[in-house]
Amino acid sequence: MATSAEVLSAIRELATSKQLDRESLLDLLKDGIHAALVKKYGPTVRSEIDIDEVKGHMRVAVLRTVVSAVEDPACQVSLEEARWEDPDFEVGDVLEEDVPFQDFGRIAVQAAKQRIIQRVREGERTRVREEFSDKIGELLSGEIQQIERGKLVIMLNRFREAEAIIPYREQNHREHFHQGDTIRAVLKRLEETPKGPRLILSRADPLFVAALFELEVPELQQGIVQIRTAAREVGSRTKVAVASRDDAIDPVGACVGLKGSRVQAVVNELGGERIDIVPWSPDPERFAKLALAPARVARVFADPDNRIIQAIVDEDQLSLAIGRNGQNVRLASELTGWKIDLYSSREWLERGGEGPLFAPLPVEPEEEEASHVSLRELKGLPPDLVATLEAGGLVELGDLLDLDVEELQHIPGLSPEQLEMLQGFIAELTEEPAEARPAGPAVDEAAAADEAPAADEAPAADEGPAAEAGDAGDAAAENTPVA
Repeated sequence: MATSAEVLSAIRELATSKQLDRESLLDLLKDGIHAALVKKYGPTVRSEIDIDEVKGHMRVAVLRTVVSAVEDPACQVSLEEARWEDPDFEVGDVLEEDVPFQDFGRIAVQAAKQRIIQRVREGERTRVREEFSDKIGELLSGEIQQIERGKLVIMLNRFREAEAIIPYREQNHREHFHQGDTIRAVLKRLEETPKGPRLILSRADPLFVAALFELEVPELQQGIVQIRTAAREVGSRTKVAVASRDDAIDPVGACVGLKGSRVQAVVNELGGERIDIVPWSPDPERFAKLALAPARVARVFADPDNRIIQAIVDEDQLSLAIGRNGQNVRLASELTGWKIDLYSSREWLERGGEGPLFAPLPVEPEEEEASHVSLRELKGLPPDLVATLEAGGLVELGDLLDLDVEELQHIPGLSPEQLEMLQGFIAELTEEPAEARPAGPAVDEAAAADEAPAADEAPAADEGPAAEAGDAGDAAAENTPVA
């Protein structure tokens, strides 16, 4: 039979291997000894356990109350028997009976062992829950311990007691691993089993791509750049939407890196999987145009009620927007969370599209306000002419400007002189004076200067972000297999 010092040494070694603190160690040992006493004396036994770690000594005593008639020998002792120990004992006193460690039988020791093992396992399960419950989406590394029916059993580097697996459906089937290989995966969820919590890891989830980018991009670690959403088809292609909290930092450029160095490291870990990085936008129409990159989208229409986006592209961009086997539009739809219907410009016009390909120019506020000016407020119109026009139902300037020459002639009560005056007044409002029009090429230059900004503003607003995503894709394409 082992001595108390040997037992303490074995318990210390167990505590070290299981990473238990001093208080947990003492509580664990007392609980095991109490289980052995319960097995030896009975479930109602009371005990006092003192442990001296410095001297390596343990004192175990059973406490029994002195009574006149014994009903429970586990916790009671007769007065006569107690007075054999001390003649001064009276009824109601407590007798402390030391139990030598060597007196524990094999069955009691086995009960203590089982109790200690049970407590150790409960502590491990609790620590696994506390350690990993808030680490969903983080990257973990370990060694492949076993391959069972397609799933990989992983022994983690930092927490070897945790049970971690990569199920078959969470693997990239283009990758092949062997027992003993080092592997990295993302923690997808914590699963409860009869044996305790189990860590479910993944190399197929979009979270894995996001975790790899966070490892390579310092701006993601600092929270300046965020991965808002990601869509992935394992082993083939991934789309990632990024946003920046700092207007001075380009989120796409931060993820691509100098000459594609950062995205190249992620591509290498994924075995050559293509990655598209696009800017995120809160506007679903603009986000859909960006998500369909590298295809250039002419126009989009959103149906918020049904969460449907209708995207129109040129004929030469249709196959690029659809992608191989519909992959590009499928990933774009998953990325945005909206269903995307693609149409070529010809198909859209043939089916009588629900909207024009190009939006009409907005009405200037000044012109809209000017059309509602009352005729009485205009200078240059005699009062009798204004009275005649009001009698004919023409009260505002807009009503007058909408009439052609033939309609002006049929205004009731309008004399030829008033008609001529009215036509001259309208001509002054709608035509520029002759002296205000420079002759020759200056007219074309001035018109070009006025029309150029209006012609460029709409494409710049729509195509700017898409070009940015295209540039990022080209940068990544020079160093990676990105299409």
